[in-house]
Amino acid sequence: MAIDPVCKMRVEPEQAAAKAEYESQTYYFCSAACHKAFTADPHKYLGGHAGHGHGSPQPPGRKQR
Repeated sequence: MAIDPVCKMRVEPEQAAAKAEYESQTYYFCSAACHKAFTADPHKYLGGHAGHGHGSPQPPGRKQR
């Protein structure tokens, strides 16, 4: 079972309306509209990253080297 990153609906990959590859991960969608929204702005739905730690904010009080 996959989760549509746009609407958070559960999606069976083999019955998904659409799918997209982004940063080496496959995302499945309940509808063409969710797929279109995701492909237009993936960062909006992934919080700026695809689960790899990219774009994570620096913890408060810690300075970058």
